[in-house]
Amino acid sequence: MLNESYIRVLDVDLGTGRVRALRRPDLQRYLGGVGLATALLTEYVRPDLDPLAPEQPIVIAIGPLSTIYPAVTKAIAMFRSPLNGELGESHAGGRLALAMRYAGYDALVLHGRAPRPVYLYVDSDQVLLKRADTLWGMDAEEAGRVLRDLEPGRGHRSIMRIGPAGERLVRYALVNCETYRHFGRLGLGAVFGSKLLKGIYISGDCDIPIPNVKEYNRVYTEIYRRIVSTDAMQKYHDLGTPANVLALHELGALPTRNLQSGRFEGAAEISGEAFAEHDLMRKVACSGCPIGCIHIALLRQQFGDEHEYSWTGISYDHELLYSLGSLLGIASRHGILRLLDRVAQKGLDAIATGVTLAWATEAADRGLIDTRELGTDLSFGDVEGYLKAIDAIVEGRSELARHLALGVTAAARHYGGEDFALALGGNPVAGYHTGYANVLGQLVGARHSHVDNGGYSIDQKPRELTDEEIVDGVIAEEQERNALNSLAICMFARKIYDRPTALAALKAIGIPWTEQDWVDLGRRIYREKVALKESFGFSYRDLRVPARFFETPSMRGRLDPQRFAQLLELFNERLNAIRVA
Repeated sequence: MLNESYIRVLDVDLGTGRVRALRRPDLQRYLGGVGLATALLTEYVRPDLDPLAPEQPIVIAIGPLSTIYPAVTKAIAMFRSPLNGELGESHAGGRLALAMRYAGYDALVLHGRAPRPVYLYVDSDQVLLKRADTLWGMDAEEAGRVLRDLEPGRGHRSIMRIGPAGERLVRYALVNCETYRHFGRLGLGAVFGSKLLKGIYISGDCDIPIPNVKEYNRVYTEIYRRIVSTDAMQKYHDLGTPANVLALHELGALPTRNLQSGRFEGAAEISGEAFAEHDLMRKVACSGCPIGCIHIALLRQQFGDEHEYSWTGISYDHELLYSLGSLLGIASRHGILRLLDRVAQKGLDAIATGVTLAWATEAADRGLIDTRELGTDLSFGDVEGYLKAIDAIVEGRSELARHLALGVTAAARHYGGEDFALALGGNPVAGYHTGYANVLGQLVGARHSHVDNGGYSIDQKPRELTDEEIVDGVIAEEQERNALNSLAICMFARKIYDRPTALAALKAIGIPWTEQDWVDLGRRIYREKVALKESFGFSYRDLRVPARFFETPSMRGRLDPQRFAQLLELFNERLNAIRVA
């Protein structure tokens, strides 16, 4: 904890109700965030058991800078993923980091299975398991509304909850956090559901003094100035990441119709510019962030005759406009918002949902499956069909629905069509088809995510890189991000928190780390994540890339499978050296 010589961990056994507040000085060398969560997951996880076994832990951690510096807004969740069976890692903003800080905890570790549906109540003075029988079955929006009415602390609390998808163990169910933020990737919602944990409420009022106020104010002011008085964060506040839609389309790097193309004829209609002009209702920010990157669109729907309308605010970003837009051939902003609303209510990860539906659409076209089992004939661009399919998958209405609920990799393995199932390492891919570094980065990254190492950004360097530059760049960036994510910053602000700034921010609050300490941390976390993944049976030498990534030209042209095999071999050589370092 800040001002203390230990990390404070709240350990909750959901099965027995036992609660322990642990002081762990041995964990300080991990700082917090991703480093702390990696250490705790390694300590608590059971590699010999199924990801949804009661004994498996959920770890949620914040960092040493959380709430006291601008844009340090993330909480990190780590778990064994029920989607791909290996490392699960997901980040969420909102108020969770703030609430954990003021409740007095650096990390939560939850394990066991409750005897009946519950939600966890945590504040500065007590930890309670409260009955959630009446919440069970509610969608994520309704459950959040009820919990907000039941519990105190408006404005300072955090409320996490799952929807029906998590309760029914859909393997890509998410955890909703403050309505517009989520622990989205790799199925944390299903882990909550397996433990009969409907949600978590956290609030607190701890007093946290800053040890060196003068130096802290100096560093804080400089960071704040760089955020609000330069153009470094302007993109995120203005159009947000939806600015990527048109740019990627023009590069030929916007996955369209299950990556049968890198360009979408409807890109202008679903672009960040179009949403901003026609649908943007407001912008909001996570607690402690001056950027305001969360873009909320107005979804207006008629529910009765004589102009009876309801309205809902829907958050949108590039990944959502890709996965439920171009990837499904949908060129209607209103249609995308309807799909986003349904996905949010059910508690599903939007990327995984879109990738799964895109595969199912093409698989149906090829005669591998009959989507009438979902109550519809799926076709690209058909919003109504996709809405019906989402409901059918969550409700498990048929054998096909139940296989789709396991994720695109499992469905393709059962029905065929693995060559056009857009997942790398079992995790559905993000909205970029930029080149070799993007595919490699998602394939070998710790959680198979584009944000592990920014491979899509490496591809967009002014010149084409050599194999060595690609592999070394992916590894070096992932190690650096491991250290940054131990601070639990928002990755949009990663250029603000360059290494000298991060070290100055730590020093100003009494953590005098050196540059070598920082480098060592990034490398240590990288090695420990590799060891965790391999303990789950993951093999870096058995990785496979679906043929579709080589068939459809990227922004740099068609990718060569033989060159990619050489890249993967070179990566494994580098990884062997890292293991023994």
